[in-house]
Amino acid sequence: VSQSRYGASHVIGLGIQESLRKACPTVSVEDHYKLIDRFRFHYLTKDHELSLFEGAKELLYQLKDRGHLLAVATGKSRKGLNRSLGFHQLETLFASTRTADETFPKPHPAMLLELSEALMVPLDKILMIGDTTHDLLMAKNAGVDGVAVTYGAHPKSTLLKEDPIFIAHDVAE
Repeated sequence: VSQSRYGASHVIGLGIQESLRKACPTVSVEDHYKLIDRFRFHYLTKDHELSLFEGAKELLYQLKDRGHLLAVATGKSRKGLNRSLGFHQLETLFASTRTADETFPKPHPAMLLELSEALMVPLDKILMIGDTTHDLLMAKNAGVDGVAVTYGAHPKSTLLKEDPIFIAHDVAE
């Protein structure tokens, strides 16, 4: 694999095919399937060790209790999202979800457009919260406001380039 101008953290949040295309540009599409199999094997052996950011679960329940509709737009597969939501006992929190294997991946606006339609929420009432430029670009492409969180994948300096309406440095903020 040759060096790519993208580091591993840059492709977090993208669908797996797009991640490989950017991170491994010299690897053939046919060989992507071998890499995907290895990635899934290693990810699935460790995903039970992943934890939520401190205070995130409580915040999600508070928002839902206040009447906010919560949704997920993720680069994960449907199987991966369902596994993660189940492991963290979050299945009942979200009114709707979209994954990269069901529609166009980030930064394409499809996930947010589909969630808007499915939940009957106008785009000007949707707020996308994300830790990558892919999240913020998807929001921008859909005409939705974006909030950047700096405690995830991309650094603040990179996130600022996408003009978020707010920047949160921790869950409480």
